[in-house]
Amino acid sequence: MTFASAARASEVRVAVATNFAEVVEKIKPAFEARTGHRLTLTTGSTGKLYAQIRNGAPLEVLLAADAQTPQRLVAQGEAVAASRFTYALGRLALWSATPGLVGADGAVTLRSGGFRHLAIANPDLAPFGAAARETLRALNAWETLQPKIVYAQNIGHAYSMVASGNAELGLIALSQLSGAGVAVGGSSWVVPSALHTVIRQDAVLLERGRDHAGAHAFMAELKSAQVRKTIQAFGYMLE
Repeated sequence: MTFASAARASEVRVAVATNFAEVVEKIKPAFEARTGHRLTLTTGSTGKLYAQIRNGAPLEVLLAADAQTPQRLVAQGEAVAASRFTYALGRLALWSATPGLVGADGAVTLRSGGFRHLAIANPDLAPFGAAARETLRALNAWETLQPKIVYAQNIGHAYSMVASGNAELGLIALSQLSGAGVAVGGSSWVVPSALHTVIRQDAVLLERGRDHAGAHAFMAELKSAQVRKTIQAFGYMLE
């Protein structure tokens, strides 16, 4: 890196929804090496990230797990309208760490109720949790499964609850099962997209990033062919 490029290098503070944090960690080294900018990540449910931004957290970029939150921030004067775009389409999966517990048709597994606990992310804070609730309602299982549902802070916490055995089943992000093409064990079922609203994940420059070269560089990075290939390798779809 030349002296001139080093002088322009900066810290880029990115708020990233939990489900996408592993992808950003994967692309971070190459981005930093090529541009000289440093990425600092704040992760959490989209709802909690929204609250932090509204409370003045020093962040330049938001990678949400929905489209509504970036749109709301634009309307509230907290984000740059022209910068918003969909960087990934999330997929939901039913997963158990126990081989064979999730059958070929996960809808049958859910309706059977043959388990003690089903972990989902808080549907009021996490878009993947909202999609899980929609899925259960579409399967006419939301009311009957209420005694078995345990709510996680975010989609990462939902995964941990299943991985640790505290919940036999979880409705989590497909990307958590196929990160960079490496599948985890257990049994799973990819939830048909028709059972819930499309999980459209939007990125947006926050007002603090409007004139921030590093933030603009990172937004451009998300649109690059190599990064889009990586996003797909983690189980996401693209527009």
